[in-house]
Amino acid sequence: MKKQFALALALATLPFAAFAAEPNYTYVEGGFARLNLDLDGVGDVDFDGFQVRGSVEAGKDFHFFGSYGSTSNDDAGIDVDFDELQVGVGYHYPLSDSTDLLAEVGYIKQEIDAETVGDADADGYRASVGFRSAFNDHFEGYVKGSYNGGDFDGFSGLIGAQVKFNQTWGLVGEIEAGEMDDGLDATKYLIGVRASF
Repeated sequence: MKKQFALALALATLPFAAFAAEPNYTYVEGGFARLNLDLDGVGDVDFDGFQVRGSVEAGKDFHFFGSYGSTSNDDAGIDVDFDELQVGVGYHYPLSDSTDLLAEVGYIKQEIDAETVGDADADGYRASVGFRSAFNDHFEGYVKGSYNGGDFDGFSGLIGAQVKFNQTWGLVGEIEAGEMDDGLDATKYLIGVRASF
């Protein structure tokens, strides 16, 4: 009887022991976004809106990604819109079954449009390195350091996490802070829902 109980217990725990959580690079997500811009000598302003993102794994170690965010502010009685588009490619190298080293490069386009004043846009690129780790079946975290060049000139750091409800659905949140250009700091916040495939 004791042998049968021990065998049943071993078989019951086997699937949990054999399953190793690992980062998934094929997903879509969307959610609330806030952008805080702080210009030296002028002050700061918050833009609220949304962001949608996606990623597709390509082969064993590469992924393509893209995002679009649209935020706005009308605190001064003028409607100001800030939009950002990013597309790029990433390489993920497994350091263990659950942790990857990341390297990404991408194109960035930003546009700001102020009602009755006009608009301006900027183009550039981003190079990032970081780590992504699935700590268990329900929690994953990631950190990245980035350099933005082209019309931009500055470094930023990002920290984020995903709480997974199941293999498909999860809640994501992240904060990115850094310098967009000389004298212009930006902090981005995102909270949303991710569907992984």
